[in-house]
Amino acid sequence: MKTSVDKLSDTRVKLNVSVPFDELGKEIDQAYSAIAQQVNIPGFRRGKAPRQLIDARFGRGPILEQVVNDMLPTRYEQALQDNEVNPIGQPEIEITKIEDNNVVEFTAEVDVRPEIEVPDFSTIAVTVPALKLDDDAVDEQLETLRSRFGELVDTKRKLKTDDYAVIDLLAEVDGTKLEDVSTEGLTYKVGADDLVSGLDKALRGLKTGEDAQFDATIEHGEHKGEEATITVTVQQTKERKLPDLDDEFAQLASEFDTVEELRESARNQLEENLKAQQAVDIRDEVLKAALAKSTFALPESIVDEQVHNQLHQALGQMAHDESAFAQMLEAQGTTREEFDARSREQAEESVRTQLFLDAVADQEQPEVTQEELTDHILFTAQSYGMDPNQFVGQLQQSGQIANLFSDVRRGKALAAAISRTSVTDDEGNAVDPNEYFGEIEDDAAVEEPKAANADAADAASTTDATATPDTEK
Repeated sequence: MKTSVDKLSDTRVKLNVSVPFDELGKEIDQAYSAIAQQVNIPGFRRGKAPRQLIDARFGRGPILEQVVNDMLPTRYEQALQDNEVNPIGQPEIEITKIEDNNVVEFTAEVDVRPEIEVPDFSTIAVTVPALKLDDDAVDEQLETLRSRFGELVDTKRKLKTDDYAVIDLLAEVDGTKLEDVSTEGLTYKVGADDLVSGLDKALRGLKTGEDAQFDATIEHGEHKGEEATITVTVQQTKERKLPDLDDEFAQLASEFDTVEELRESARNQLEENLKAQQAVDIRDEVLKAALAKSTFALPESIVDEQVHNQLHQALGQMAHDESAFAQMLEAQGTTREEFDARSREQAEESVRTQLFLDAVADQEQPEVTQEELTDHILFTAQSYGMDPNQFVGQLQQSGQIANLFSDVRRGKALAAAISRTSVTDDEGNAVDPNEYFGEIEDDAAVEEPKAANADAADAASTTDATATPDTEK
């Protein structure tokens, strides 16, 4: 077999392959055997008809077609290896010549990884927001916890912001009731401003049994844009009563005996959350800085595929109804042209990031253990709300295990690279990236904030979510 490769662009090549017939003996035998099993020829058992009779009855065309179909996958892979081509995506194959008993020639155009120069991460310096934890944040956390245990109680006073009211709404246009806007017995929080414009103003100051009337523009539904007269009637006024922040509440809402212990736990949790967010900030800033130092072309077919997938997913939510999709975009204040442009921008960013992380992984050469792969699979299954065993079964069926392996590999490589960068916060304090991205020495270290290492390592998984699985050979 003879092969050559033509470089069409920085991201695309054409393989030229010539296969002599004397190398196709196996495929020719398989072709005759397959056709013999499919046809009935008088005087011969199925599968036993001689080649000469098959040729006389059906000609060489079906044989040659079968031979070509059988040889293409193996010869294509061999051509890739012979020319050290690392493809991404699916090839476009064209049979250019078939001379019976002589030669089969074909070409294969395919996208390839561009040459990517990975910058020296030790030269990268980034700034991230400082960790800021004050008593107000802790108090807010405790108030949120108290609200979970709050209960609505009846009042007899006038309504004010943050009170609750059980209301009836009657919407009319020229005396005709609007069924899709009117309702009864609705519990509404005053100040929510998420129902009808002007409702909150009308409710403030009302008591149980009172009503108010106002005009409003209908913002959604069949009567969108129409001016309606709204009558709101208060069935009952309510307020949320929160439990006292004391030891009794601490015992009710947590495993702690005292409110002081509960407060300290809330502070520690907020601190860990801030550290996890700082790890994400470091990851994002370092990746942005590294990408800014590396310029390379993108394979257009991969980008196009990503754009197509995004559109297919969006249309799928509308049952592939183009009209409904257009209405949804209009409701969001955008157009199809803007959607397409944004999709392409996102696809380009996704593909660029993934290709870059692949290059980083090739440079760093991190080892991925079975335990790390298993942990990543379990985490991914949990994020999809799936049973792990069912998720693994689907991965095996679709051949996606290798992609998750690549996710972990990219993530570990990025974490290793980030550990060599310089990081300061916006108050001028040095931040040690190894606290979040350094090597985990033992099992005891796999806790927060070291867990931020896993979060940061999942950067590859995040960016790969919209990238094609065919980028791994």
